[in-house]
Amino acid sequence: MRLRWAVLALLVLSVVSLFVGVSEVSPGSLLASLTGSGALDGSGGAATTDPVRVLLESRVPRTLAILLAGAAMAVAGLIMQLLTRNRFVEPSTAGTVEWALLGLLVATLVAPGAGLLAKMLVATAFALAGTVLFLRILRALPLRSVLLVPLVGLMLGGIVGAVTTFVAYRVDLLQSLAAWTTGDFSGVLRGRYELLWVALALTVVAYLAADRFTVAGMGEDFATNLGLDSRRVRALGITIVSLVSATVVVTVGVIPFLGLVVPNVVSLLVGDNMRRTAPWVAVLGAGFVLVCDLIGRVVRYPYEVPVGVVVGVLGSVIFLHLLLSRDARVA
Repeated sequence: MRLRWAVLALLVLSVVSLFVGVSEVSPGSLLASLTGSGALDGSGGAATTDPVRVLLESRVPRTLAILLAGAAMAVAGLIMQLLTRNRFVEPSTAGTVEWALLGLLVATLVAPGAGLLAKMLVATAFALAGTVLFLRILRALPLRSVLLVPLVGLMLGGIVGAVTTFVAYRVDLLQSLAAWTTGDFSGVLRGRYELLWVALALTVVAYLAADRFTVAGMGEDFATNLGLDSRRVRALGITIVSLVSATVVVTVGVIPFLGLVVPNVVSLLVGDNMRRTAPWVAVLGAGFVLVCDLIGRVVRYPYEVPVGVVVGVLGSVIFLHLLLSRDARVA
């Protein structure tokens, strides 16, 4: 029942998102445009912006992109935490996102005219290789403390990010790299977000395999005793995380802290069983990104603050609060 209320709140926010922006789109203007009466500008002529076209070409695609990206990245963070058995790990703290950016840059250099699908596949291959490297480094570590795991991911991501920035500087692509590293939905239009439906399909696959991920998260020995092939489950999880990360980065850019904060909040409320938590993580992830995007649209109206900046600020504050609260309870 509580999940139904959360879904209802998400639907209400989605409707609000359709009517927030620089171009005036309201129920009245939509009705006037559909009935043919039309809106008038200040000089008494017909308004140059068709609200129906703005709604269908920009607002609806943008809202759908927010929901798809938010839900998929949050679930990807949940999978990473189960596979590594660490609450501080997500694609942006494991180096997955930085590897995807490197792959995207390489695809742009090798085939500048390639479409988004081709670039997404190259970015996925790099993200997959980087995530596998991260997990292999973890296996080689003699001691794996709670904070050491994300520290290794951050250092690996920092090295890859530095290489990516250097290459982009040498080939004069720093501006393009900056657009990819900051999540922003302002440029989303119809025809430029449809790859995110792939992320939705991967989220559904993750939910169907939720029980396997839950068992794999209890340890390799425990999973083997139950007859589960933990290697295949780990490979499936890594593939989902890499594909989702690459798809979101190619389409709207990097959204930090999302896969870190939302699964931890849901874990406190619902528990650690992925079958139960995955719907909550998807709904709250989509809702969190949608709220951040609305804040970015109105805080400096008529200008916009990129959603990646808002998510980064709010996400860091929320995660710091959760971390301090957990330390206080342990003490």
